Amino acid sequence: MIEIHLLILATVAVLGMVFSYLAITEKDLLKAVGFSAVQAIAYAIAFYILMAPDIVLAYVAIAVGIYSALLVFVISKTERYEVV
Repeated sequence: MIEIHLLILATVAVLGMVFSYLAITEKDLLKAVGFSAVQAIAYAIAFYILMAPDIVLAYVAIAVGIYSALLVFVISKTERYEVV
């Protein structure tokens, strides 16, 4: 049973890192916010597997909800695509 939890934890951690990389390299800022939200969900699942439900509740509310909404609002006031 513990091996399944470790396998899921490793998979979720890798997914979180992949979506972090995608969020950093994306030129479309709204897609980057979406990738960041998926990364936050992946890390919230990792916290849940590590049996930290209080951290999960706070992390999901802040990282997925407030943070993403604030970034979408700020992006709406600027240009959507990053120009290098």
